[in-house]
Amino acid sequence: MKAGKLMALLVALLTIAAVPVNTVWAASSSVAPGEVLIQPLPGVPAIGKPGDVVEIQPAEGVAIQSLQIVSILHGPYDLEIVGTENGIIKAKIPEDAVPDVYFLVVKSDRGEVTIPNGVWVMKDAPTVLRIAHGSDLHVTSGSKMGFVCGDYFQKSIPEILQYCDHPYAMHSYTAADSFMTYYAMTGLQSENVINLIISTGDDVDTNGDSEGYKMFDEAILHGTAAGTPFISIKGNHDHPPTYYNKYVGPRYFYEVIGDFLIIGLDSRGEERHPELEQLQWMENVLKSHPDKVPIVLVHHPFWYSTPDGKWGGTIKGYTAFDDGDWQTLTKYVSWDWEGKNGEYDEIARTFLQLVEKYNVRLVLAGHIHRDKPVLYIDKEGNEHWFYTVTTTGAPDKTSNPPSQADQSRGYTTPSWYGSQVIYVYENGTVKFPLAGDVLHEGISSLPIPQKFIVYRQNGEDGTAVKFVNELGEAVSGPFVLEIPAGAKVDPEHTNITYTVLGEREIGGTYYMLLNVTVPAGVSQITVVKEADTQGPEVKVGYLMPGKPRPGQRFKVYVTASDNVGIRDMKVQIISDGKVLAEYPAFSMKPAEVEATYYTEIPGVDASEFTIKVIATDFYGNTGETTYTVGGSTGTSSPSQTETSEGGSTCGPAALVGLALLPALLRRRK
Repeated sequence: MKAGKLMALLVALLTIAAVPVNTVWAASSSVAPGEVLIQPLPGVPAIGKPGDVVEIQPAEGVAIQSLQIVSILHGPYDLEIVGTENGIIKAKIPEDAVPDVYFLVVKSDRGEVTIPNGVWVMKDAPTVLRIAHGSDLHVTSGSKMGFVCGDYFQKSIPEILQYCDHPYAMHSYTAADSFMTYYAMTGLQSENVINLIISTGDDVDTNGDSEGYKMFDEAILHGTAAGTPFISIKGNHDHPPTYYNKYVGPRYFYEVIGDFLIIGLDSRGEERHPELEQLQWMENVLKSHPDKVPIVLVHHPFWYSTPDGKWGGTIKGYTAFDDGDWQTLTKYVSWDWEGKNGEYDEIARTFLQLVEKYNVRLVLAGHIHRDKPVLYIDKEGNEHWFYTVTTTGAPDKTSNPPSQADQSRGYTTPSWYGSQVIYVYENGTVKFPLAGDVLHEGISSLPIPQKFIVYRQNGEDGTAVKFVNELGEAVSGPFVLEIPAGAKVDPEHTNITYTVLGEREIGGTYYMLLNVTVPAGVSQITVVKEADTQGPEVKVGYLMPGKPRPGQRFKVYVTASDNVGIRDMKVQIISDGKVLAEYPAFSMKPAEVEATYYTEIPGVDASEFTIKVIATDFYGNTGETTYTVGGSTGTSSPSQTETSEGGSTCGPAALVGLALLPALLRRRK
């Protein structure tokens, strides 16, 4: 690597490290949740009703001093420690605890942590488990981006602009947060109660990205603090679990929810399937819960194809216990499970035998970034659904519609940012109430978050949120915000319907819980200390390439910040005093009010022109700057004009580094 590029990368890494990230554990402690507890953690809560005893498993060598649960509206309640068995603490939920999804506050000799989604206190055990299924959220502290427009997804700005003039950026964090937020909002709707959100792995894009895991926990918080619990498993991008075990959950586990048994498996990174010992553990769990309806979560899909095709379909009339049947079935089993020449044959066959023997009714998976519904009907006539959902956070394999490049790689079924709602009844029946018949080629999943996007901005003087709702109807329900102390909703700069339900400081952060109705279209809410009169600060940092030739595609990188939040940014191309074209610009760190924005220009048929950047905040205040390209010397030279005072600590070298970082991470991956 050349010295200049190395310096740019180092500057970029230092810039990323310097950006403050909201944490969800006690502000006075640098201890990660998994350094205190093995379980529960933000991705695997303890579950029970008032008066029930739940299990708390401390990390090795940790002495627990006290346990407390608290939500924005309820508690705090102390959990009574009633005993310890094999190092696992038995803790009783108070009889008077109000049903809710609680933060778990743990005091220990290693420090204090506040864990979102720590304890789910149920009013009654559900007779129908209504699941919102997402997968492959790929949250990153880098800049994993896609762009959406109605039904369309594309990987770059020029491509998406072929389908509409006003596309929306979908950073992987934005997608994950929108997914959690939407299903938490709809979780209280009487006709469509979602009582559990599930992710089937690849929660974070790079297993060593500790800041990415903190961002993922933030997205979990926005769903669970609004009252809907969450369960997740590991994916190959979470492997090895360098930080996964510290911020999300254990490798594999099980949860009992009334009549339902959820088993989360670890398909172990590039191994792409559980080991035999893990399947033996799974059978022991199934044996010890004979009256429960089993649901299995595993990241890598079991089936590659069916007699109906590679898209999915029905496999009927076989059993994994018959040698002849199994030989027929192996041509449909994924190579990830079966291996070359059947090298993992025992593992794949054992798994399907367990599915049949214990009548596992639903197996949820992800990984392939496309929908693949498979209904396996064994020789006894029992139905076993294997549902693989498209990516919820990063559809970077297949554009929508597929391009020639996609088709050359063998991807003909388009991808998008999707999820699915699945109902499992106490008799084991599985239904897809919002999608209907999912056994068809093409997209089966629902357009969440493709058509419901939440852009949060948390500034020093306030918090603001921009909603994009293209579902064609209003969306109502509970909504959680982090706010500065003393901030209030400004009704004059809020155009959604809202009711403030409560506020509370938890773990050093102030939270506000509202009931909101988000109308169709674009809307916003602002929560501020006082009316915002300060415009954004904005500066063009760099072009890539630095000296674009006439007609050449290039990118514009802009540094910007605001005291509450930037709502929109656009880049104009001006020549001879006329605006030739206008392009939207998007934040590479959408959760931050101080960030790098960028856009991609398909080319300008001129050797000299001006770039004008206009940033607008949630109060309509603007910040502008210009940048002159070309001239008699044929070089690019900045000519900045700002409406707000103040500069930026992120110069051209740092911006080059930021631009290189996603490519370097992909190369590493």
